[in-house]
Amino acid sequence: MTDQLSAVLPDLATRCPAADPAPLEQATYQVRFDHGVAGARRIVPGAHVVVVADALDGHGTLCSADVLARVAAIADDGADVVLAVSGSDSEAIARLVLERQAARGDRAFVAVVAAGAVDLVDGGEHFRPAVEDQLVAGSVVDALAAAGVDSSSPEAALVCAATVSLRGAVSHLTRASSSAVQLR
Repeated sequence: MTDQLSAVLPDLATRCPAADPAPLEQATYQVRFDHGVAGARRIVPGAHVVVVADALDGHGTLCSADVLARVAAIADDGADVVLAVSGSDSEAIARLVLERQAARGDRAFVAVVAAGAVDLVDGGEHFRPAVEDQLVAGSVVDALAAAGVDSSSPEAALVCAATVSLRGAVSHLTRASSSAVQLR
């Protein structure tokens, strides 16, 4: 069987060379988005404002304070690191970014991180994206775009579009999410 597979599939090392990690950093965009602490490691360096979106504290093995501390440790000195727990935080965050831009006299780069959850699975940690955190993150990206901070990465644009299209269902989706069910 192995010989048959080898004949059909070329060597994966030649088909899939090591990928350049630079595009994952989304560094050419003013507004970046990723998930969890691992995603924060990719998009937070160089950001002037870092937003951690964590709608429901207490699901998984990390609380909001733990995630915020881990992300803050990655942030550049002088970066503002803020927690967004609902869409109602979004406009204040957009104002903070505009203030930061005015103080800099230049664009401020923003990293939006959906905290997600870390669950223990088979004795190891397993990251799980959390829909409610993605919805909060999308609300932040939407507020930034409305304020004119709209050079968003495709990842940020997607989470924004999802939130905008689901705006009327955000409360229901948050209550029905697997994280909310886990907290019951």
